Amino acid sequence: MERRLTAILSADVVGYSRLMGANEIATLEALKRLRSELLDPCIAEHHGRTFKLTGDGTLVEFPSVVSALECAIEIQRDMRKRNEVSSDDRKIEFRIGINLGDVIVDGDDLYGDGVNVASRIESVARPGGIAVSASVRDNVVTKTDVVFEDAGDQQLKNIEVPIRVYNVVIGSAKSRAEPAKDAVVEEQEVRPSIAVLPFNNMSGDPEQEYFSDGISEDIITDLSKVSGLFVIGRNTSFAYKGQSPDLTKVGSELGVRYILEGSVRKAGQRVRINAQLIDATTGGHVWADRYDRDLTDIFEIQDEITEAIVEQLRITLLPKEKQAITQAQTSNVEAYNYFLKGRHFFANHTKVLLRLARQMFVRATELDPGYARAYAAIAVCDARLAYSYRVDIKVDDILALAEKAIVLDPAVAEAYVARGVALAGTGKHAEAKASYERAILLDPASFDAHFAYGRYLIAVGKLEKAIPHLLRAAELDPDDWQSPLVLDSVFMKLGQKEEADRYSLLGVKRAEEAMRNHPENSRPAQLGAAALARLGETERAREWLDRALVLDPDDPIVSYNAACTFAQLGDVDRAIESLERWSASSAWETENWLQTDNDFDSIRSDPRFVALLEKVNQRGRVNA
Repeated sequence: MERRLTAILSADVVGYSRLMGANEIATLEALKRLRSELLDPCIAEHHGRTFKLTGDGTLVEFPSVVSALECAIEIQRDMRKRNEVSSDDRKIEFRIGINLGDVIVDGDDLYGDGVNVASRIESVARPGGIAVSASVRDNVVTKTDVVFEDAGDQQLKNIEVPIRVYNVVIGSAKSRAEPAKDAVVEEQEVRPSIAVLPFNNMSGDPEQEYFSDGISEDIITDLSKVSGLFVIGRNTSFAYKGQSPDLTKVGSELGVRYILEGSVRKAGQRVRINAQLIDATTGGHVWADRYDRDLTDIFEIQDEITEAIVEQLRITLLPKEKQAITQAQTSNVEAYNYFLKGRHFFANHTKVLLRLARQMFVRATELDPGYARAYAAIAVCDARLAYSYRVDIKVDDILALAEKAIVLDPAVAEAYVARGVALAGTGKHAEAKASYERAILLDPASFDAHFAYGRYLIAVGKLEKAIPHLLRAAELDPDDWQSPLVLDSVFMKLGQKEEADRYSLLGVKRAEEAMRNHPENSRPAQLGAAALARLGETERAREWLDRALVLDPDDPIVSYNAACTFAQLGDVDRAIESLERWSASSAWETENWLQTDNDFDSIRSDPRFVALLEKVNQRGRVNA
């Protein structure tokens, strides 16, 4: 066998599973761009050769260890610049490990300890950082101005002998005379990162699941208010619900250093909460506590858990952050209990569960008339019911609820979402735009804010501006089927069929799961049917459309989406018939989709369609 001494660079993406779970298509596209724009050119410039790609991982051989290190530093510096304009949960970060060792050559592939050690060193590198073996450090220390931070001997997985590892201090050109100062700067550039796994329901009653989930969500919300902490979003961490995962593996998958897990037992007027903070790199306990209190102490318990985490991670709270964390929305435990029930129902977005959620939120306001989040939640329910399901709800009523919530608490983002939907429905576009943007400013991780704003931008013809908000919505909720299917339509209107097909496939996949979970809801079937028709899956499109028409035969939105599907399938008569049923209904807002929807291109010259379009336009002019 041929053997040689060579420098091996191993790189992979931090939190790859989290990124793929949030938006697999966008993640793959981003990695593809990074390889073509950054990795491949940089590797070629430094005379490297990529000999293996493993999904998010890359193995590269360099003839010179100096070239390998210079390439790694250039990549990580460039990635930092790119990530300056990305939100924390959308950043792509690499870990890089470099080793100089003996390898076995097998054609174009390489094997042996030289490769294995590089891969294992990469696994202990900091996110966005570079770790090297002692052999690398010893060979370059006199040839470069790079500063190394001694990380000590590391017992690497499946490597028998401990390996001395050094972290590379990345930044501008540095003098080797100041390693300690540079190491401190490097540490300050990385915020502590944490994922809060859904707390286990230990009450012995599955119907109490909403309470344990609610506690977990509120802790995530409180921690997200701390600027010195990077917190994984609710939808991502809740993917581990019902599992007993290896926490070190979870940390690696999500790209976080710390994990909070726990359990909740609610019985009568008593609550017991166990919480423990784990260092995901070692699996060791950082902090743990048990709270056995009256149910009325639930708000204090949440505050104490948040404050304990902040203290353990040595984070300094800004005055406004401390106030935001300790300021409870309500002191009424029963009102809070109803709010959590409502939020649990609302998460599914079906018409039946939205109405049930609304009842819970109304009850919360009856118990506490000053509960701002509950009023905002009612307004969002009403906006969703009116906008998505055409339930007859007055715009003025939605506005009144939203304004009441804002008066009680100007920082409740949901109220601005509902306000934006209502204002858009009355044609007050400047005010609607400002309200949506205020909601996103208050809560950048709000699915409802990004989704509603994206839909609004489509309605006013700003398709390109809608795309980032719909992409963000699809990332924030990995179960959301609406955003991908709306993106499919947007890309079709922009003439980008390849992109449209990608989001059609993603939307259909998610819609199929939604149909299994909520077979009573026609929305996934009606929107998915049109996407399937565009993809050429005619039989499935007809099956899904039949399902939607059986579930909601009198829903005008079903009629509109049925027309889209029939037009795609070439059934002109049924398409026109469905559009006539839709146009005869009382629309909650002026519709302009007929003019721009690509689904109707095949019937646009039909005299019946032309007459229908004029009728709808005339109604719009009268309403305006």
